[in-house]
Amino acid sequence: MLRIMAPMPHPPSAPPPPAHRHGRSQIARLLVLRWLSVAAMAAATLALPPLLGVELPQARMLAVAVVLAGCNLGTLAWLAGRPAPPGPWALFTHLAVDIAGWSVFLYLSGGATNPLISLFLPLVAIGAAILPAFQGWLLAALAVAAYSLLWHVNRPIAFRATADAMHWHLTGMWITFALSALVVVWFVARATAALRRRERELAAAREAQARDEQILALANLAAGAAHKLGTPLGTLRILADELARSAPPGAMREDLELMRAQIEHCKRILGGLTADAGALRAEGGGALPADDWMRTVVDRWQALRPHVPARLTCAESLAGERIVADATLGEALHTLINNAADASPGAVEIEAGLADGALRVEVRDRGPGIAPALQAELGRAPLGAHEDGMGIGLFLAHAALARLGGTLALLPRAGGGTIARLSVPLERIRS
Repeated sequence: MLRIMAPMPHPPSAPPPPAHRHGRSQIARLLVLRWLSVAAMAAATLALPPLLGVELPQARMLAVAVVLAGCNLGTLAWLAGRPAPPGPWALFTHLAVDIAGWSVFLYLSGGATNPLISLFLPLVAIGAAILPAFQGWLLAALAVAAYSLLWHVNRPIAFRATADAMHWHLTGMWITFALSALVVVWFVARATAALRRRERELAAAREAQARDEQILALANLAAGAAHKLGTPLGTLRILADELARSAPPGAMREDLELMRAQIEHCKRILGGLTADAGALRAEGGGALPADDWMRTVVDRWQALRPHVPARLTCAESLAGERIVADATLGEALHTLINNAADASPGAVEIEAGLADGALRVEVRDRGPGIAPALQAELGRAPLGAHEDGMGIGLFLAHAALARLGGTLALLPRAGGGTIARLSVPLERIRS
């Protein structure tokens, strides 16, 4: 039987969208890069004069590092009070400030003759990786202009031992190359990992959208079926009443009473298809102890299939946990029990409890099990007509649990059969 479950609205505390997290992760990596620049400036300012025997304006060079550190702290405060993600111009401004800071630092320490001037290149490479084309080219032009200006405008370095000047210059070039390579690889690797993660999130969002479209199509079909089945069910009810009045006492009258009860169940199910989606929340009138909710769902299923024994076991911890279960969760559990009954009509076992902050329900059967090839497809899309009868029901169950942040696993059972394990975080259903 087809059961349609209404979509759940997104909770108020939904996580930020991927674009928001992506923009903030980019600026966070740039902040780390600037801290590295501040550390490199401080180390060069304090270590080079005694090591190379040169005189440098250390106070002014350290002031440049302090200003860049202050820019980082100001950026952190700006991000804390800004709900919107940083845009391309914010990232461009951040990198331009780094180029300006390094330009002043290099002006005070030899200009273009300072090997550290090659650190302009990682900034340009990073800008090309994270900025749109226009801002990337603009940043490259700014770096080239700063390099050209420092070629002619700088404060020269006077070595006491001029014979060692070339040796130290080549050493500085090697150190700068190594630092540039490490920075570029680190930043690009992190950015690439973030991009791949964002692509996976977008793929998951597209899959969820396609699934919701399929559910909507099924809902339209179900609405049409409910409208068409109303008349024949009413006719069957009239005929069952007439036969019950004329039937002699005995087994036939009991069968007719069962037939009337099943017809009433069918009419209630069809009526539920047209219920307002907002009324699906808190079925049963409000918060219930989790064990009572479990018994309600199982009893409702048992009324539809009275000839299949179902044994329910609830952990004692469920009695102290009050939940406001969405109707779609009950329908998902109903589907799992129904599939288990189809697989093994002799006995269905249901066990419910709490595990890792979630409501966990296991439905066990002694059926033939699920073929590995079919198990990979179940729940991902409707399978249409199938001899195992586990296509549309499990697809809708997966969709309902996904909206509640839950999971559904189909596991092989020792000794033969299948275990359908349903898990829903308590914070999504707790009263």
